[in-house]
Amino acid sequence: MRLFLGCFLSLLVFPVFAQENTSAENAPKVKIDSLYREDQFYFGFTLNTLQNKPAGLTQDKFSAGFSTGFLRDFPVNKRRTFAIAPGIGFTLNNYNQNLAITKSNNSPVYTIIDSGSGFRKNRFSQFLVDVPLELRWRTSTYESHKFWRIYGGLKLSYLVYDKSVYEDAQGKIVVKNNKGFDDFQYGTYISAGYNTINVYAYYGLNALFQSAKTSTEVVDMNSINIGIIFYIL
Repeated sequence: MRLFLGCFLSLLVFPVFAQENTSAENAPKVKIDSLYREDQFYFGFTLNTLQNKPAGLTQDKFSAGFSTGFLRDFPVNKRRTFAIAPGIGFTLNNYNQNLAITKSNNSPVYTIIDSGSGFRKNRFSQFLVDVPLELRWRTSTYESHKFWRIYGGLKLSYLVYDKSVYEDAQGKIVVKNNKGFDDFQYGTYISAGYNTINVYAYYGLNALFQSAKTSTEVVDMNSINIGIIFYIL
């Protein structure tokens, strides 16, 4: 009787083990891509500051910037830790300051406003199309997308639209598509960090204006933008 029960239990258990082994052998194998790329969408938020300001120009309020775009990754070494990445993107920059931009006979007029004048609002905004070119170093592997990175490069930008707003107790003055701005902007930038969130800094190599001057001096300001940038695969 014991021999019969032992044989019966063996017949029940054996198919279970056999089925598990068969399932393991027939399970689809995950293919590892050793030729991966770090193609990425990016989103950045910055604090914008002006350099080489004319005498009397100040920035008392927060000036924000936002950028977004896509970068195409081209690794240049076997481990794929170094790469070149061209891209395309857009940037919206705002600059709150006390350089009023108004018009006289359809020509822009630039005036430094005294801080005691009590104006309500004064800023200019720029919307640009960006063409960045990055040199990349990272510790990524094909098994993990969480890694350290240092990306740096050159960004060329074309000014598509601009708007200046000055408002005081007398009313509001809006100037659009000011020909005094330089349509082409270029600068260097660097981003560094771990995983998704990274610190970011941009330094403009040319002036924001090509033909602007106050009553006393030429306006030759460039920008430094510092903030954070997010990379998403």
